[in-house]
Amino acid sequence: MLTVYNCIVNEHNPGLVVLAGIIGAIASFTAISLLQHLRRASGRLRYLWATVSAISFGFGVWATHFVAMLAFSPGIPSAYDLPLTLASLAIAIVITGTGIAVAAYRQTVDHHLVGGAVLGAGIAAMHFTGMMAFEVEGRIVWDQRLVAASLFAGVMLGALAIRVALRRPSGAANVIATLTLTLAICCMHFIAMGAVAIHPDAAVTISPSSIPAAWLAAGVSLAAFAILTLTGLALWVDIRDGRRAKLEERRMHGLANAAVEGLIVCDDTTIVTANRSLCTLSGRSLGELMGMDFTRLFGAITASDATTGGEEPIWEATLLHSDGGRHPVEIISRIIDYGGRPHTIIAVRDIRERKKAEADIRRLALHDALTGLPNRRNFSARLEEEMSALPEGHSIALLCLDLDRFKEVNDLFGHAAGDAMLRKVAESAGRVLAEGQMLARLGGDEFAIIAPGLSDPHQAATIAERILEAFRHENEQATSDGLMSTSIGIALYPSDAQDQETLITHADTALYRAKSEGRDTYRFYEHAMGQEARSRRIMEHELRHAVSRREFRLVYQPQKKLDTGEVIGYEALLRWQHPERGNVSPSVFVPVAEESGAIVPIGEWVLETACRTAAGWASNVTIAVNVSAVQLHSANFPQTVHRILLQSGLSPHRLEIEITETALVRDMHRALASLRQLKALGVRVAMDDFGTGYSSLSNLRAFPFDKIKIDGSFIRQVDTNEQAATIVKAVLGIGRGLGLPVLAEGVETSGELSFLSKELCQIGQGYYLGRPAPIEDFSETPEAGSRQEAAASAA
Repeated sequence: MLTVYNCIVNEHNPGLVVLAGIIGAIASFTAISLLQHLRRASGRLRYLWATVSAISFGFGVWATHFVAMLAFSPGIPSAYDLPLTLASLAIAIVITGTGIAVAAYRQTVDHHLVGGAVLGAGIAAMHFTGMMAFEVEGRIVWDQRLVAASLFAGVMLGALAIRVALRRPSGAANVIATLTLTLAICCMHFIAMGAVAIHPDAAVTISPSSIPAAWLAAGVSLAAFAILTLTGLALWVDIRDGRRAKLEERRMHGLANAAVEGLIVCDDTTIVTANRSLCTLSGRSLGELMGMDFTRLFGAITASDATTGGEEPIWEATLLHSDGGRHPVEIISRIIDYGGRPHTIIAVRDIRERKKAEADIRRLALHDALTGLPNRRNFSARLEEEMSALPEGHSIALLCLDLDRFKEVNDLFGHAAGDAMLRKVAESAGRVLAEGQMLARLGGDEFAIIAPGLSDPHQAATIAERILEAFRHENEQATSDGLMSTSIGIALYPSDAQDQETLITHADTALYRAKSEGRDTYRFYEHAMGQEARSRRIMEHELRHAVSRREFRLVYQPQKKLDTGEVIGYEALLRWQHPERGNVSPSVFVPVAEESGAIVPIGEWVLETACRTAAGWASNVTIAVNVSAVQLHSANFPQTVHRILLQSGLSPHRLEIEITETALVRDMHRALASLRQLKALGVRVAMDDFGTGYSSLSNLRAFPFDKIKIDGSFIRQVDTNEQAATIVKAVLGIGRGLGLPVLAEGVETSGELSFLSKELCQIGQGYYLGRPAPIEDFSETPEAGSRQEAAASAA
């Protein structure tokens, strides 16, 4: 460094050194300005700007070198070889022009650095060719280390200058690039001059054809003039194009900023500009975005299901926010002309809200809105998945849960209480499940649990016990209305079933068994249950067709006054004569008919047949018909009774509807409304099986009954069992107190009849008084003579 310093201070004219630096700076500024135009140009304009840039910078570097050489004073005569001097100019134009063209060819780091390095090498090639043209009366000796240093400085600073100028084009970047390129020229020249040592030698002479320094000064002046002219031209073009570009840029930015979507303009993969929406979306300023490789903004890009309606495909990507966040976006790209060159414009659409809405829709489609649990669709998909991936030697337990008496909670405390219970069930059952086990709500008060990967079936029993215990514990802590209780049916895959539908059916079968055996418990599926369930389904099917096939018949049991033995009415009893099974007991088929809903058309047939038969009896004989809870709670039951009475011609006061307390409790408000409508028609209502339900006394007060029927279980052995006698006496007392006649069912012995007569029971019914039989078998049934007379009498 000291050698270079001494060379500049002691062997150079300071004024000319400064002039050389100024010329180099002007040449560098011109080159950087023209480089920006070359980068934006396309077609023939690109070649024009490349040529102008090469000539301008080549002349500038050449003029800088020879002005600095004029400033050099070796102290002995010197001159310049003309051919080599011109060759140095040509080398400066060609090599530096090549570097500029390479740098502007593509907006990548490699092109910038390689082009800048070639430009620096061109400065060095021009310098050493010019030094070969330098003639002096002496020998020139070079310091190879300083020569290498000058080459390194020229190449590195040239590459740096071009990278700064093209990385993020701006006014500040142009200034820094100009200073860096000027430094490259000056460092290269003066370090190389520091490497020169001249040893005078009289034997060395200057060629007569060499150019004197004065002539060189004139040439340099012409070169400097050319630089100034080209610089002025470049500035004029730059100002003119700059104004146009700024106006166009303002217009385009105004349009772009008005867009809701983010917009990016890229030269290859480098961001040239972006709109305000994109800045907001990415959390970056425009200055940060300009010059950035757009791939740094996005994560993995995949094809979207959406389409634009045109040729451009839509892609989905993840936008990387400056704060580290990742936002889903859609991107669409197309090629546009921007600044006279083809650029890629990318539209970026924020799809966070759409993704959130899709996730919400997906969740609603797969989850229950009330409890947040997976729904039936989700449950079926998960069960299918677990069944297909089950390891050998393991089982899947399917637990079906159905809440006990859930309808009563809704009826007594309202649907809000029912919803609260369902949420509590989901929370309590969910707490006891292990990872990988799934609780789903299938609908209403039906829940199901998938427990995959069980090595021992007893693990399923443990899950069921935990659920039942969790419900009991919750009931102990509960302060709200309604207690949680559930029955659980368990079926195992693959031991109980080989497919999903069968597995669910078997779990439901086990659930039904758990309900029938006391509720608040669990049962495993057994093969016998399947046979029973199949038989039950067959019976349900046969019951739906039994009326049309005329398999039902009615028998009648007399109801007599106990003091006189007079028949005052008959109770119609249903019998099913199955073509294969023979006589099927009502205790077997009636519960099946009630659960399947077949009891409604069957009950209507019973009522219609009984009324039509009774219409031919004497006007003082009544007909009693049992009505199930399903019939009573049917919305049009009173209208059905009214229609049958009109069609049969039976007087309404001769029809007695018998209902049980269970039918009342199931839906008290609807039952009361139906009974009041029946009473308005003139139909009589009797409470059947009194004493076997609950809240009997309150029911007697709340409902408009005309008769009480004591259940046969209290009458049996009433003459020998003191407790039964006490209960019957109490009921008879209640009847007398309320002014209601009491009928004793199940009178089967003379002792029972004697006890009831002694206690002033008015009416009796039972095998001792008369067995159920077809109406034709009762000779004491008085006829009215004709149906027309009976109908007229009833009217």
